[in-house]
Amino acid sequence: MAQPISSLDEASISAIVRRAVEARFADAEDENDPYKLFYCRRALALKAEIVAVGKKLWQRQYVDGNGGNISARISPQYVICTPTMVSKGDLRPEDLALVDLENNQIVGDRPQTSEVSLHLEIYKAVPQANAVVHCHPPYATAHAVAGVLPQGKLIPEQEVFIGPMALAPYETPGTVEFARSVLPMAKNHNTIFLANHGIVCWADTVTHAEWNAEIIDTYCKTSMIASQIKSPLPEIPPAKIDEILAIKRHLGFPDARLAEERELPQAKGNLVRPPSGATYAAAASLKKPKTKEELDELVRAVTEELLKQLDSRV
Repeated sequence: MAQPISSLDEASISAIVRRAVEARFADAEDENDPYKLFYCRRALALKAEIVAVGKKLWQRQYVDGNGGNISARISPQYVICTPTMVSKGDLRPEDLALVDLENNQIVGDRPQTSEVSLHLEIYKAVPQANAVVHCHPPYATAHAVAGVLPQGKLIPEQEVFIGPMALAPYETPGTVEFARSVLPMAKNHNTIFLANHGIVCWADTVTHAEWNAEIIDTYCKTSMIASQIKSPLPEIPPAKIDEILAIKRHLGFPDARLAEERELPQAKGNLVRPPSGATYAAAASLKKPKTKEELDELVRAVTEELLKQLDSRV
């Protein structure tokens, strides 16, 4: 049985951090060489995750034909993305491409999806976005086609993971206008309805971005059914919404309401805050330690910060 992290001593935690740091920088020398980067261990893991998520999207009928696209940021300059004209159910790692933030394909035999520009605009606008999924789940897409967002404040999970919903105006897919249509809402909304089209979700991982698609489509389906039973539907009370917002702030999840910087109650429970947007950006730009002393200092600093975070949970 794994030992609880709270029971580990400082030396044990430091050893774990050292292994993680060494693994993180094992491929760091490849980041300036896009060809090596595309075939490094981290890239292989990202490709496997993209392929797995593509199959999930197809199995859940969130994509049809060659519809939908997936991407993951592998470095500050480069993104791995799905190709055009390939079913997400048939994806293979060798089908994927490496593009830069200006939408130049650097590596890959198949042309990148024409809609990757939408992903790139999100990456440039939202530092904490490490993955983007665009798909066409039926219930969420039905709302996008109707131009009607579902009633909010009905289910806690939706409020925590997604929150207030946003609808981007219709633009022709693949165009610059389409890519930029989400910019006014991307920072405060990790899931956006695309008028007459579908949805786009961003998160820290490809898997979590796909979770957002599942959550919003199930929410749309549930609210449609519930509204046939009773209308209007009773909403979560405002005081309880404030408690949810406190949880979201603690977790670092985006929410348009948090931009108002209202005074909120403290979140309860042993919640661990993930890295903020600034932390993600800093982590992505870290340089590989050149000496043993630099590595030791980095391990010491990370261990010290981790111990502070653990102490704050007690």
